[in-house]
Amino acid sequence: MHQVERAIFDLRRGLPVLIGEASAPLLVQPVEGAADTAVATLADRAGSPPALVLSRHRLAWLGHPRATPALLALPPGLEGERLAAVAFGAEPELGVWADALVDADPAERAALALMRRALLIPAALVARVAPARRDAVAAEVADGTLLEVPAEAAARCQETHGLLKRISEARIPLEDAFDSRFILFREPDGLREHVAVVIGEPQAAAGPVPLRLHSACLTGDLFGSLRCDCGEQLRNAVAEIEALGGGVLLYLAQEGRGIGLANKLRAYTRQDAGLDTLDADHSLGFAEDERRYAVAVDMLASLGIHRVQLLTNNPRKVAALTAGGIEVVSRQALYGTLNDHNRRYLSAKAERAGHLLEGVLNGKATRR
Repeated sequence: MHQVERAIFDLRRGLPVLIGEASAPLLVQPVEGAADTAVATLADRAGSPPALVLSRHRLAWLGHPRATPALLALPPGLEGERLAAVAFGAEPELGVWADALVDADPAERAALALMRRALLIPAALVARVAPARRDAVAAEVADGTLLEVPAEAAARCQETHGLLKRISEARIPLEDAFDSRFILFREPDGLREHVAVVIGEPQAAAGPVPLRLHSACLTGDLFGSLRCDCGEQLRNAVAEIEALGGGVLLYLAQEGRGIGLANKLRAYTRQDAGLDTLDADHSLGFAEDERRYAVAVDMLASLGIHRVQLLTNNPRKVAALTAGGIEVVSRQALYGTLNDHNRRYLSAKAERAGHLLEGVLNGKATRR
């Protein structure tokens, strides 16, 4: 994982990395933040023409549904703003033709996985290193100018099960739960830190432990945004766990259903232009939900918790914990407040993502 962790930081700085394959190494450059000369620079470095890898969600939004990510050979002049428009623009440039697309191979799909792991737009410029350029590229790897990541490690970069580290903890009394302890866990790439809020002494409970998995939401949790119900759900979860005699709230660094704050704000702008929350994410190249819950399973294992009463409206969380070996004895609904700003957001989650929101959408606790 060490090379993957370094690659994430290089990609976030806009630098290319090399995905190592014996047959033909692949140079990978993020499209997000790419300079106007990125295509020409990558072509010169690799000795072959770059192509653009797009996720299947972005391709479907462009009108070319496919089962896998695909590779688009770059037409002449497709760079800079025009390249970004095809890769993740709200109004994509006409010119992505179905007959110009070929299925991405494993290394090219791994390039998209690295972008997701780095919280970047899932679109990448890629170029195979030509035989005539391999010695020069190898020299860049040897002197540290270019980082090489094994193809298998790049493909598995989003798998973090068993790699979480328990770092620190402290008692922090909360307004609705005085006896609370915060325990911080860190993922190996250092980008994501998750917090277990332990209320009371749940390990001593005879029955299932009340549990909330809460994905971080800066706008809702901290600033009280009316576009979602996250902040209210967070505070209601703390109060409910206290009322149930104690339990755990896992505060997971999965902003924007796992796409990160920068992309969440991009998606909000597209929602303002008329897209619902799922289509806005698809237009950027993301799935309707990019979250992974292996970290939650690892945190619960560290806390010695194996049977839970889950506070959630999302069946995917029940399924994810069950698949990870956690016994979900029961599910309890947890609502925020419906208002004119979040009604469309909540309706899309219920109608298109399968969230169980009948209680709030049927008129409970409405306000303007």
